[in-house]
Amino acid sequence: MSRVIIIGSGIAGLFAALRVEQAGHEVIIITKQRPEDSSTNWAQGGIAGILDKTDGEGMQAHIEDTLSCGDGLCDEEIVRCVVEEAGDRIRDLLSIGVDFQKDGDDFHLVKEGGHSARRILHAKDATGAEIERALNNAVSTSDNITLRPHTLGVDLIQRVHGDPSKGIKGIWCLSLDSGEMESIAGDAVLIATGGCGQLWERTTNPPVASGDGLAMAVRAGATSKDMAFFQFHPTALMAGNNRPFLITEALRGEGGVLLDDKGLNAYRLGDLQPEDYSFTLDFSPDGSLATRDVVARACDQRMKISGADYVWLITDHLDKEELHSHFPTIESKLNEYALSLGKAPLPVAPAAHYMVGGLSVDINGRVLMANDSPIPGLYGIGEVACTGMHGANRLASNSLLEAVVFANRAAEHFISESVNNIENVPSWRAEGMLELEEHAPLIRDLETLRKTMTDDVGIVRTFNRLERAKRMLELLSKEVDLIWRRSIPSRELVELRNLVLVATHITEDALNRKENRGLHWNKDLI
Repeated sequence: MSRVIIIGSGIAGLFAALRVEQAGHEVIIITKQRPEDSSTNWAQGGIAGILDKTDGEGMQAHIEDTLSCGDGLCDEEIVRCVVEEAGDRIRDLLSIGVDFQKDGDDFHLVKEGGHSARRILHAKDATGAEIERALNNAVSTSDNITLRPHTLGVDLIQRVHGDPSKGIKGIWCLSLDSGEMESIAGDAVLIATGGCGQLWERTTNPPVASGDGLAMAVRAGATSKDMAFFQFHPTALMAGNNRPFLITEALRGEGGVLLDDKGLNAYRLGDLQPEDYSFTLDFSPDGSLATRDVVARACDQRMKISGADYVWLITDHLDKEELHSHFPTIESKLNEYALSLGKAPLPVAPAAHYMVGGLSVDINGRVLMANDSPIPGLYGIGEVACTGMHGANRLASNSLLEAVVFANRAAEHFISESVNNIENVPSWRAEGMLELEEHAPLIRDLETLRKTMTDDVGIVRTFNRLERAKRMLELLSKEVDLIWRRSIPSRELVELRNLVLVATHITEDALNRKENRGLHWNKDLI
């Protein structure tokens, strides 16, 4: 029996765990908080895909929409692979117990920005939570899957120190309950840790999204790819809530419209449809349902011109009862702030949402080195990986699909080539290290990091701002490294160390780009 260590408990990690366990192998899942505290659980929209494998026209349209949204940088082979496997993987989710919403005997499908047709399955506006529920239930009944909550991965253990080509044999991790460091051996490590939205002051990501898996893999010799492309979701609620709350794109798919103050006043006084007054039409004929890169930049520009902290999402022209029925999670959240769908305008603004770039991986999810050779025993799936599916900008609701397809492919690859080759792993060396007595420097450094990324590496960039960010990140990296070398690891220190490294990769990739594509928009290149 071989052993796989999976880092992360979102859709990618849990689905892969079930696949590997079904083949008779041992699985250990480590996750930083509770199993349900993942980006998957926060996903509202849905999973895009064509269930009918004979619907060649529908699949081709999905492929073309994905390629168009990716602005010329998608890997067409990967896109075709994911779209063609969608039906099988969605049926797998159904067999596990995921309950997608139906309209009679058929699934109720919705449309989001960049899609030319309704092809998104959903569980009202809590699709991620429904998928997470079903997967966690399945995992909890397995005898060969051990789930380790409150366990933070710190670093990967190489079979030969300093030589990634020899592979990975385990992981060092920190128990957040006891504060003790532990070594876990495995035949393979599968990274499914999600993204790094905590780099910015405003994000729709959960607190666990601190780039841990990507940073661990890079330190072990992996290479990153397309890190400049970070997606900001255009519509996060700005109603005095301390943490941004996502307003799903499906709401615009049902007719919601974005307006600025001028457009809102014109709409109230005029006799046209609200979309006719939307500032988004200045950026795309698709208006409020343009792709996220376009809509987020449109919102960002209007907010900077007006000095406002938000724009408006209008739904008062839509059927209130249908909105409340289709979007109960959003309606409940809005009610906390005396707002309601189908009534008053909703204040929204872009927020950091999805890491389109990530670890460079092959078609089976194997993590690659700079020479494009795989690191033996190391896989990356889900948001942490850059597969080539999304190109320069992710098409809405393609992320859950990509995650489950690559979870299956990585699991199948491991199963087909699995070996029982567990080696002894070294203990964490802590001689001479001290407990971190003062956390104030870490708090200040994290605030500086987020301020830097928000101001200088946001939706719209310039070379001067990026260079400024690079200098600040170099300083932060040195300061964090000094603390790291003399301190016993804590969650705050591990996360800050990882965030600074990931921020550096994002900034350097942005500096090296000489054209504007998708989510990377540099005013100096216009």
